[in-house]
Amino acid sequence: MRVTAGKFKGKTLIDNKYQHIRPTADMVKQAIFNKLAFSISDTKVLDLFCGTGALGIEALSRGAKEVVFADSDIRSINLTKDNLKKLGLSYGYRTIRASYEKSLKLLVGEQFDVIILDPPYKSGVYEDCLKKIWEYKILSPDGIIVCEHDAKDTFDYSPFVIIDEKKYGIKKVTYLQISNYEN
Repeated sequence: MRVTAGKFKGKTLIDNKYQHIRPTADMVKQAIFNKLAFSISDTKVLDLFCGTGALGIEALSRGAKEVVFADSDIRSINLTKDNLKKLGLSYGYRTIRASYEKSLKLLVGEQFDVIILDPPYKSGVYEDCLKKIWEYKILSPDGIIVCEHDAKDTFDYSPFVIIDEKKYGIKKVTYLQISNYEN
């Protein structure tokens, strides 16, 4: 696992030693952030279900001004903190150790330009996450939600609109946006 571009390009991250964490492959991570290239600089990012922190760290490396890393598992939060420390990062981020429901509720009143959703596959939480993001209005009006999921999974993305979708072997990355919270 390494950072693929930006300030920390080529830096290796601490390998995942836990079975419950399924880190995003470098190739997929690079594809996601190449897609977001012009949308990531000087943004506020939420890395929900952060695991190793690799996706949020990639955002920081590419110029995000702030990343909130959230996960319910203390091992994931500690691994994320260890990776941030390894890169010498001491600012520009926060960590939240709580369920996705509580994490999203704690973030009410804030808005994020990019929200990364990468929960455990087969967890069945995508629709509920999207519902709460909508309900709490935490996606900025021009923001993007990046959902990484099993390519076979189907779920209701409404009220968000799919703006792009890419398949990478057994996984798919779906990009969502909304134009109006009033609908």
